[in-house]
Amino acid sequence: MKPVVVRNVKRADPDAVGTLEAVGVSTAHEALGRFGLMKPYLRPIYAGAQIAGPAVTVLAQPGDNWMIHVAVEQCQKGDVLVVGCTADNTDGMFGELLATGLRARGVKGLVIDAGCRDVKTLKEMDFPVWSKAISAKGTVKATLGAVNIPVVCAGVNVEPGDVVVADDDGVVVVPKKLAVETAQKAQKRKDDEDGKRKQLEAGALSLDMYNMREGLAKAGLRYVDNPEDV
Repeated sequence: MKPVVVRNVKRADPDAVGTLEAVGVSTAHEALGRFGLMKPYLRPIYAGAQIAGPAVTVLAQPGDNWMIHVAVEQCQKGDVLVVGCTADNTDGMFGELLATGLRARGVKGLVIDAGCRDVKTLKEMDFPVWSKAISAKGTVKATLGAVNIPVVCAGVNVEPGDVVVADDDGVVVVPKKLAVETAQKAQKRKDDEDGKRKQLEAGALSLDMYNMREGLAKAGLRYVDNPEDV
């Protein structure tokens, strides 16, 4: 790894980003073909946030948040900062002061494959973070990493400018070259689910809506009227 900061990043289509933010992680993940979902140990530090934005990526050393400070300058309004680590780490590499700097630049939130702290204040700031751990353990600023290079975060390769979608269900990454297509598929899926929701609210059975009965019968499921017929 070369210690480098890439200044110019091509970001995903903003309209596609807006659609993916509105539909959320589960629908975006399905529309992408069930790819791009980060490992489920990555959890929001508080419930209720739902964001999407182009990724600004950081490759950091374990227990060292130097490059996160460097990355703040490269962030634009609407971005999501994504931090991968060169080795497994749970130290509290991010807190309220870094969040304040990112908020001033219009950054929507942070995804970090390490620890976060100052959770109470971050919640009061309404600055969402998805992290591997919550830890008060502090960090150093001693070893270089890189900014805006491809990084692996929670098992997913993230390219600078990819769409990061995050909510209570987790985090999914949509490659920027697939953002428009995935957003269109996601919107179609959401519209279809909205129609099905209305049918379910009216009392329809999912067994009939999805034509499951024939398949269940072929698989060997039997209905009996009395326990002794089992």
